[in-house]
Amino acid sequence: MILRKWTAVGLSGLLAALVAGLAATQAAADQPEQDAPPPRVDMVLDVSGSMAERDMRDGRSRMAAAQQAFNEVIDAVPEEVHLGIRTLGATYPGDDVEVGCQDSEQLYPVGPVDRTEAKTAVATLRPTGWTPIGLALRGADEDLGDGPGTRRIVLITDGEDSCGQPDPCDVARELAANGTHLVVDTLGLTLDDAVREQLSCIAEATGGTYTAVQDTDELSDRLTQLVRRADLPVENPTAVEGAPECQDAPRLGVGVYTDRQEFTQHRWYRVPVAPGQELRASVSVAADRAVNPDYGVLLRAVDEDGQELVRGTGAGTGRTDVVSTGLRYPVAEEEEEEREEQQENGGDGNGGEVRVICLDVANSYSAPDAVQRAPGLPIELTVDVVAAPDAPSDVAAFGLARGWVPLLLLTGAGLVAGLLFGLAVRLGIVLGRS
Repeated sequence: MILRKWTAVGLSGLLAALVAGLAATQAAADQPEQDAPPPRVDMVLDVSGSMAERDMRDGRSRMAAAQQAFNEVIDAVPEEVHLGIRTLGATYPGDDVEVGCQDSEQLYPVGPVDRTEAKTAVATLRPTGWTPIGLALRGADEDLGDGPGTRRIVLITDGEDSCGQPDPCDVARELAANGTHLVVDTLGLTLDDAVREQLSCIAEATGGTYTAVQDTDELSDRLTQLVRRADLPVENPTAVEGAPECQDAPRLGVGVYTDRQEFTQHRWYRVPVAPGQELRASVSVAADRAVNPDYGVLLRAVDEDGQELVRGTGAGTGRTDVVSTGLRYPVAEEEEEEREEQQENGGDGNGGEVRVICLDVANSYSAPDAVQRAPGLPIELTVDVVAAPDAPSDVAAFGLARGWVPLLLLTGAGLVAGLLFGLAVRLGIVLGRS
């Protein structure tokens, strides 16, 4: 549920927590790097005519509450954060849709904050025009620039986009697909299902948050969560492009990777694993748009000859945001005799050759015809390689009982057991008749 009646103090605190949390998180993540670029935040404020509504708990208008919130954020923003402000619907009061849907401007450029100048700019705003959210998101992306470092947009609005094109959800997916680690957090100021759905869609597409608050206790809890989250280091995943076949796949090391995958598409990646090590991999596929209710995700480990080694699956039905699955695969140490044979043949006998494991990511998502297919669904792949356990639960995976001899022994034992069982049954029938 969207907040029924936002208070100016509540909105101020939430915006301050988002900006301050971003600074603390970035400082923790980039502490070893002295020259790391500063985190950048662009606050996007709806200044459309509906912001004049006076339905705040203290009797203020939505605009007055937002202005007070912005002033408090400007006062509290850390020196290391580069902050900017963009507006939508702030200048054109007329009825011409073409003009109104181009009404988005940079009010204060992203950079070190002159608090007096920024607050003066905010104080001049009056509820005026339309709500071109999609256009404003593209403008905010340009405001932040395309250099390295954390990039975040905080969108504050009391209504859904009133222009239709560009669609805000499609814009958010485009921005996420650019691989620039842009996150959009959204805040809604009215009790409206359409607004909630659109703002949630924008946030989900970029890995951001949509905040819903009903009362003071919930607001306090949410602020506490944001503060705690600020203490966690942030790792920006590495953008990578999987291949249609294993032999063309990118070679990955330990890390977190992001990619895009179309419906029912296979994406391949390669990971080197040495003898005595265990590959651990997991994948998450996010439904950042409307999809049909039944879906699944598959992660397979395959050797370079195309033989499947192990798989993990995840499936569901109904509405969900992310489906995940994972797998583990240990690579056996070479046996002593094999190491000796390696040495005799001129090798070093230090554990054998590194194996290349192919990872296949596939999904069974589908969607109604009206749903946009591109860009593909966002996927996140985590790869880790650790020392293999001494006592494996899957003995065969470690190479024990390999070759034709164990197979023949097992087959022979099964045949003998079957003959003995058949003989015992027949003997029991004969004795029962006598």
